Amino acid sequence: MDISDIKLLEVTTTVRKLPHWSADHATYWVTYRLADSIPKNKLDAWRAELAEWTAKHPQPWDDAAKAEYRERFAKRIENWLDAGMGSCALARPEIREEARKSLMWFEGSRFALCGAVIMPTHVHCVIKPFKGHALSSLLKSIKSASGLRANRILGKTGAFWQAESYDHILRDEKQYENCLRYIRENPLKAGLKEGTYWLYEKTT
Repeated sequence: MDISDIKLLEVTTTVRKLPHWSADHATYWVTYRLADSIPKNKLDAWRAELAEWTAKHPQPWDDAAKAEYRERFAKRIENWLDAGMGSCALARPEIREEARKSLMWFEGSRFALCGAVIMPTHVHCVIKPFKGHALSSLLKSIKSASGLRANRILGKTGAFWQAESYDHILRDEKQYENCLRYIRENPLKAGLKEGTYWLYEKTT
């Protein structure tokens, strides 16, 4: 996977509750989660703390600020997701299969899926959209299709996935390899048993 040219790309960003970056030929680290995977009171407190911190640490961040953000905010979200709160619907094989099928549907035609893990409450993946296919549109299709079918199985209506996803451009080979390593290690870190997650890494 050659991503050595990403540092030179023109990048655009839009902001809702989270920043979203996009660039032609970019490779992304993406996380999306179940709507009930983090309790609202925890998330509201996290967002308030983050807003206060970012007001005191305007971007661009230096290495110290990046490290502090990761320790205080990013890792907390990761730990909450791995804690298995909420319905953990993706631990059910038939629900996880719908998430897997939707994620793989356009693999090879609209994007390259470099690696992925479906955990009981969330999905991590490294994805490279092909020219003419925006990441936001791809994620919308993936989440809409799997969410609809999962709700049919569960006999529920309403949001299956949290509307917001987290995505980040991988700017060098080290970031790329670190993300693939995180995907491989995430089930072990969360103490998951075989049959409660799905792991994928592209081999060619």
